[in-house]
Amino acid sequence: MVFQTCPLACRVPYNPGSARRSRHGARQERLVFTKWIGIDLGTANCLVYVKGKGIVLNEPSVVALSVNDNRIVAIGNEARNMLGRTPGTIQVVRPMRDGVIADYMITEAMLRYFMQKVTGGFRLSKPQVMICVPAGVTSVEQWAVRDAAEQAGARKPAHLIPEPLAAAIGARIPIGSPAGNMVVDIGGGTTEAAVISMYGIVVSQSVRVAGNKLDDAIAAYIKRKHNLVIGSRTAEEVKVTIGSALPLHDNPAMEVRGRDQLTGLPKTVVVHSWEVTQALAEPLSQIVAAVRSVLEATPPELASDVIDRGMVLTGGGALLRNIDRLLAQETGVPCHVAHEPEKCVAIGAGLALEHLDVLRRSLPTDDEPLAAMGVTA
Repeated sequence: MVFQTCPLACRVPYNPGSARRSRHGARQERLVFTKWIGIDLGTANCLVYVKGKGIVLNEPSVVALSVNDNRIVAIGNEARNMLGRTPGTIQVVRPMRDGVIADYMITEAMLRYFMQKVTGGFRLSKPQVMICVPAGVTSVEQWAVRDAAEQAGARKPAHLIPEPLAAAIGARIPIGSPAGNMVVDIGGGTTEAAVISMYGIVVSQSVRVAGNKLDDAIAAYIKRKHNLVIGSRTAEEVKVTIGSALPLHDNPAMEVRGRDQLTGLPKTVVVHSWEVTQALAEPLSQIVAAVRSVLEATPPELASDVIDRGMVLTGGGALLRNIDRLLAQETGVPCHVAHEPEKCVAIGAGLALEHLDVLRRSLPTDDEPLAAMGVTA
């Protein structure tokens, strides 16, 4: 009997080291094709940043559901267009409330839709994802965001970053130096004020007063003053068109249409800018109080740096007219608005993912949530 052996088996002996290197090479090759994504999962809007492309998606965090079978009808811009205009069989909801997940299943479906829209239907590997969370989230809220991202298709583990830290990185603030840098992020559901030094948050304060509460204040004022009932979209249009944190010299006005509270019929009234300023006074005072509390808790050396450098405003709420002047008047600290403030958090999340080794000690983990890291005022 003649045993035949493979000639290659005789010439090339098995080397476990080369096998490990080949597997490592394959893993590195997969990482080349992996997308690096930063997500600002906001109460009002969801922004997605992709490495090498910038902001590729900016859509409302709104989902339309079928009441009969609980099936998703529309997500994003299409769902937002249905707000206040749907029959009884369709319900339009916001799965995010005050910066955290209010409905886990709908948030997961919304995240999956946005990630598939960004990465495409076919991908060689799961994307690396960094998601922003408010600085004051609990461990349960933190777990919900991470698990929703992983179930939606992110590579495990999905990384989390505090919104003030992401906003500072996206605004190109030099937070790596041992100096105090203050950022105020006014989003849709929460306002985050923080002092940052050496890639870490020294002191921060989070209040659940932001863009949505400003819209609610405008709607309540118009209802009380003019007996006119308006929706959230109309209130937002009033805020964007003639809203201001301080009175404007020219006092512009606009026509607002809604339903008369007394007769129940359609009605049009003229609303002036000074009225909107009055309506916004109370929620803006809460934002000012949060900023003042952070300044009061800031160590003296860092406080002197903040006075020299000023505070930077980010988030969609920073686009409100004269809000920087209001904060400067109330605190005595110079204040300026970042470039494209509504995009800073998403850009910062994406850039943080590229420098994960440097920032890892400042990011929350399952064992140590943000609420236990000593960053609140």
